[in-house]
Amino acid sequence: MELSRRRSGPHAIVTVNAPRIDASAAIRFKDAMREIAAGDDHIILDLRQVRFIDSSGLGAIVAALKHLGPGKRMDLAALTPDVDKVFRLTRMDTIFVIHEDPEAAMKRASG
Repeated sequence: MELSRRRSGPHAIVTVNAPRIDASAAIRFKDAMREIAAGDDHIILDLRQVRFIDSSGLGAIVAALKHLGPGKRMDLAALTPDVDKVFRLTRMDTIFVIHEDPEAAMKRASG
């Protein structure tokens, strides 16, 4: 699973460079997130390239959030319509703050 990371002030923006987060990619996603997001207090997960997510993918994102530890947060940004629908149907939108894009997430986090 290819992820890219860039910093913008206190925020780490992690972009998923894959069209799917599903059962075949969930473990690779979790491992990649552990590596790329170590030490960050606020992660914005940019999902603009993800067109499909299943329950394993949802579980992997929740596991990545839990791995961050207390006092740290992960917001989601740029969900495609199908991915957004899955987050809302599963009520995961009550766990994660979902933003239109990474810039909106940074703006909201900064005050």
